[in-house]
Amino acid sequence: MIFNPVILSVTTMIILSLLKLNVIFAILIAALVAGITSGMSLSSTMSTLIGGMGGNSETALSYILLGALAVAISNTGVASILAKKISKIVSGRKWILLFIIATIACFSQNLIPVHIAFIPILIPPLLKLMDELKLDRRSMACALTFGLKMPYIVMPVGFGLIFHTIVKDQIIANGVAVELSQVWRSTWILGLAMLSGLFIAVFITYSKNRDYQLKPLVGEKNVVAEVMEPKHWITLVAAIVAFSIQLYTGSLPLGAIVAIAIMLATKVVKWDELDSVLNGGIGIMGLIAFIMLVAAGYGSVIRETGAVTSLVTSVSGFVGGSKFIGSSIMLLVGLFVTMGIGTSFGTIPILAAIYVPLALELGISPAGTIVLIAAAGALGDAGSPASDSTLGPTAGLNADGQHDHIWDTCVPTFLHYNIPLLIAGLIGGVLF
Repeated sequence: MIFNPVILSVTTMIILSLLKLNVIFAILIAALVAGITSGMSLSSTMSTLIGGMGGNSETALSYILLGALAVAISNTGVASILAKKISKIVSGRKWILLFIIATIACFSQNLIPVHIAFIPILIPPLLKLMDELKLDRRSMACALTFGLKMPYIVMPVGFGLIFHTIVKDQIIANGVAVELSQVWRSTWILGLAMLSGLFIAVFITYSKNRDYQLKPLVGEKNVVAEVMEPKHWITLVAAIVAFSIQLYTGSLPLGAIVAIAIMLATKVVKWDELDSVLNGGIGIMGLIAFIMLVAAGYGSVIRETGAVTSLVTSVSGFVGGSKFIGSSIMLLVGLFVTMGIGTSFGTIPILAAIYVPLALELGISPAGTIVLIAAAGALGDAGSPASDSTLGPTAGLNADGQHDHIWDTCVPTFLHYNIPLLIAGLIGGVLF
């Protein structure tokens, strides 16, 4: 199992990323490791990677356009007004800002399911306020990732309903009868584990002040406004239109284009400023967008190797009839698979085919099986360099170039969420 291409590839990606090799190169090398160790040729590996990059093409385009919209919004001065209003609410207490953002992130998964789309618009304008509060951005990364993950694990609404339905359907398809309501009644322990991780990050690990330089965003004019003017209201309407169109049509790029068009038509953004706005969007989001493209290709290579199925199958040989050992191995394998593929939702069907029969063999209850499957799928989503749960927060927090994707987002979220999820998943699998 140690020499499985998935294990070797994901380990390579993690080590290279921690050594501060550029994330794109780390993912490319990891993809080559996966291909070569599974018997694929170099040319086949590269063609599979390039062919799979289209899987995140819409998301990448969305990030570029949202970055441009974020610059356009910031250039109107509405960001300074927003920051002042939030500053009054926060009143110098960093933890209030963190929990406000965590709550908004939760809403983005369930109440208004726009996922990571709100981050490039909301977070960059708040960076100056964070800097004034001397807020450690690693705690904000944890707050954002909490909001992007916890709701779909625990709440059967929005993206959570999709996740819970996948868990239920895959468990039923593999021989165990469960109802949709049983999923959230079982996964609450995973949500509690993530909440504990958030509290530790906010009040203990990253509670101390951290200084940042007061830098403008890429492409930003640094406009300061004192009161709301007509152009600011138009800007807010444009942002709302962007999200509304995304919800109605399912196309975030279309929403961003229409929002920018509204700002152009009303002359909030001048025609001759459009190039600098778009360049600013590329400057803020370009790297993240390209990482997402390469990450989609990497996931395709991992799937093409067929090593995921053999890895999951090999689990049964190490269990020996022990619930504890079986649950531990299932969770660890899920961690590696999700870190490689980069999606919790896509990991569930792969894991369930082997995990459900194994759980039956070990005498694990339906509730325990739900917890194990949900935890194994969710593990690795936080902490993976290729996951939108980490790329999203980095996209917003690095808008002024002062937030490292690996050490300021991936490592903190990995420690504060994957470790609690492992413990909670093990408790649920053994005791439920």
